[in-house]
Amino acid sequence: MYSVKVDVNKCNGCEECVNTCPTSVFAMENGKSDPYQASECVGCQSCIGVCPTEAITVTEE
Repeated sequence: MYSVKVDVNKCNGCEECVNTCPTSVFAMENGKSDPYQASECVGCQSCIGVCPTEAITVTEE
């Protein structure tokens, strides 16, 4: 199982993570990325690679 977190202070709302995630973990909430389905994360870390502000962390629990 993986834990996905978004630092809303760093997130610029570009939606790159939303568009890249193969399991649709992210949605936009108030102009920021929200990992509302974090339990669906498979740990591929593609979101980390596309985030221009390094706002996303993925850790294995």
